[in-house]
Amino acid sequence: MSFSPSWLALREPADHRARDQALADRLAAFLAAKEKPLIVDLGCGAGSNLRALAPRLGPKQDWVLVDYDPALLAAARERLIAWATHTQDDGDALHLSYENKTISVRFRQADLSQGLDAVLDPAPDCVTAAALFDLCSVDFIAQAARQIAQRGAAFFTVLTYDGQEEWLPPHEADHAVLSAFIAHQKTDKGFGVSAGPDAPRALQEAFTQAGYEVLEASTPWRLEAPDDRMLMAELANGIAHAATETGQVDRAHIAAWRDARAHATHAIIGHRDCLALPRL
Repeated sequence: MSFSPSWLALREPADHRARDQALADRLAAFLAAKEKPLIVDLGCGAGSNLRALAPRLGPKQDWVLVDYDPALLAAARERLIAWATHTQDDGDALHLSYENKTISVRFRQADLSQGLDAVLDPAPDCVTAAALFDLCSVDFIAQAARQIAQRGAAFFTVLTYDGQEEWLPPHEADHAVLSAFIAHQKTDKGFGVSAGPDAPRALQEAFTQAGYEVLEASTPWRLEAPDDRMLMAELANGIAHAATETGQVDRAHIAAWRDARAHATHAIIGHRDCLALPRL
């Protein structure tokens, strides 16, 4: 499953606002002993995760951005060049300067549904992802935890959907539409039957089973009109489309809900961040 660069650009400011900075700082402290930590970003999209996390890590960093969609890898390269204060492109990698950071970035196209072993060689110091694991099955999550733990890498994933939503003002179809959307979330997105909002619990259990210290934080989007109006409208469109595909709610009710959400004043969309650290 892939997302358009335009959607990822639209959600990036809300993503960056929502992330838990204390967990990011804890990861930075863990990686501080590494002169130039190797970080693998799974399902990197257009590189938003790097842009949010790299400024909080040490002065030298080596990243591998992994995605199945070559268009997203191209978008990531383009947006990182625009983000950096200085860029050197040697063809195989970008060498970026941002504030006081020196960041080397390589790009890798890979099908993560086949497992992580191929993209975790050589063994990284950290594996990270954003808005990925709610699209994956519980079995995939358990396997990923085992593969990451075999390498002793830290794990940090952010913005995993947890199924909590509140829109204001309320609408009579809120519950029915959300229930249908969650049912759609739990269909196969290419990684087996998706965990959907059960993913945060699955991640916590998998890394605890692997012997890791697991820390979590609630990181909801808090959206308000008019600043977030475009994101709210696109989000409502996506939810309505998914709910319609399930056939669980009358199309007219979904359309009325979507139209009402175009005039919503607030929306809270629940996510959770998860940091798992090997016990040294």
